[in-house]
Amino acid sequence: MKHATKRKIKGGILKGLVYFCAAFTVLILIALLGYIFVRGIPNITWQLLSTRPSAIRDTIGILPNILNTLYIILLTLLIALPLGVGAAVYLTEYAKNKKFARIVEFTTETLSGIPSIIYGLVGMLFFVKMLNFGTSLLSGSLTLVIMILPTIIRTTQESLKTVPASYREGALGLGATKWYMIRTIVLPSSISGIVTGCILSVGRIVGESAALLFTAGSATIIADGLISAYTRGGGTLSVALYIYASERAEFEVAFAIAAILLVMVFILNCLAKLAGKKLNRG
Repeated sequence: MKHATKRKIKGGILKGLVYFCAAFTVLILIALLGYIFVRGIPNITWQLLSTRPSAIRDTIGILPNILNTLYIILLTLLIALPLGVGAAVYLTEYAKNKKFARIVEFTTETLSGIPSIIYGLVGMLFFVKMLNFGTSLLSGSLTLVIMILPTIIRTTQESLKTVPASYREGALGLGATKWYMIRTIVLPSSISGIVTGCILSVGRIVGESAALLFTAGSATIIADGLISAYTRGGGTLSVALYIYASERAEFEVAFAIAAILLVMVFILNCLAKLAGKKLNRG
């Protein structure tokens, strides 16, 4: 009886600690989001969202930064998602040399821990200088592709490993080719992991500023079209946040940009979740 009572007391204490840690984490998140929204939302105006900054009129606008952020997200995901998912499929389904697969996995894990400023320097030397892309959204997007590839590869790979082997054996036993089995059974069953990698990647892209300062720059020019946008430099919202907070000390604008970034990430994550559900149903 004494041992049972002690176990119950210890179990109750551990359960209470777990609930406390969970509640504390949620409170920190709520406090952080609340502080940013309380400071930022009152400073969001239509003029801020729909214009570009002008020294002549002494106005502040972040429309070019919003467009540049969307451009970089679009191009980065268009390149990184197929590469990352394809690499994960190869490592999980096709790679026969297990030693080579372990080397690639170790390499991706190492890449995910490299500071973003290193990616920025490498991107500046390789994409901006060697390939002569110049300081442009294209250089910034290609640099971010290298940064988020490890995240997409690892999350997709772990999701592929959760698909039961019986699914594969059943499809192959019915006469399906390996690629048909992967395309119709394995990938749809692991779509949640792919969506998770996409969400994490969007957060990394939106929040990145150090690498983009070296590769994409901080210009506030609105391009004439989608193609011309990638050939010139431009600052994203995170770069604008850094500039307004650290260089200009305009914290009201910085908090407004921070609130906009949070809303943008939330909307993009919801869209990714909806896309994942539709793909699952399909």
